[in-house]
Amino acid sequence: MAGPRWGQAAGALALSVSPVCIDLSDADAGTASAYRCPLAVPALVLLALPEYRREGRPPRRQVPYGLAGGALFAGDMLLWAKAITEVGAGPSTVLVNVQVVLVPFLAWVVDHQRVPCRFLLWLPVLLEGVVLTGGLFEKGASGSDPTAGTVHAVLAALSYSGFLFLLRRGGLEGHVRTTYALVICVSTVVSALGGAVWGTLDLAPSWRTLGWPAVVALSSQIVGWLLVAVNSPRLPSHIGVVLLLLTPVGALALGAFVLGERPTPAQWLGCGLIMLSAYVTTGGAPGNRDGGGP
Repeated sequence: MAGPRWGQAAGALALSVSPVCIDLSDADAGTASAYRCPLAVPALVLLALPEYRREGRPPRRQVPYGLAGGALFAGDMLLWAKAITEVGAGPSTVLVNVQVVLVPFLAWVVDHQRVPCRFLLWLPVLLEGVVLTGGLFEKGASGSDPTAGTVHAVLAALSYSGFLFLLRRGGLEGHVRTTYALVICVSTVVSALGGAVWGTLDLAPSWRTLGWPAVVALSSQIVGWLLVAVNSPRLPSHIGVVLLLLTPVGALALGAFVLGERPTPAQWLGCGLIMLSAYVTTGGAPGNRDGGGP
């Protein structure tokens, strides 16, 4: 599984560029979420065409994965983009990556996959890491409103986890690029509607506001998430989510280097607790050779 692991890792690192670019764009949550998806659609359609011609239409049972996954992804983007300005680029991405717990939980409830006892034992430590990383008790934490940012990031984590679960499930039957292109098309519509309802959608954005989401579209929508969509179905679910933790690591480094963010010692400790808990709770994954399918 060296190939899928490297592909998943590369996709995770590509995703770490997103929070910094959104922060640099000065765009609000609705605008940033609404424009990053449609900018990627033409390239994704072109990439999906060879697969569509080769494999034909996806099975009907696979379409709901794309529809629901796209709606959840849009919700994740709207909430996460809001959290970036409130709690900081790096910490917001770490908070969203509580998916390392939620995705195995979904697999347990829906697919009846066994959850290791170490997961339950380390859950309090992981939650403590989330609280510390969010800077709830730190006046010097990055971001304008760490408390609200933590709430928005946790809600984004719920949407994100559902999206990851459906993305992997949808890719188990093939038609990966076609299903992923459907996900982004649905996300385009839902995020635009959400931005309009939220009252934050800019219908006449500046070139700067469009330019940085274009970088996000290239790094995340076209490269990062497509790599994850292709490789995650080929990996056991525990390995897939652990490799995605490279995203917050990269985002923290980029946030500090590019944006001048200064996470407090408590925030760094929280990040360490999240990473340690994730490592321990998924430590048995490499030995799983069954593919982790439902």
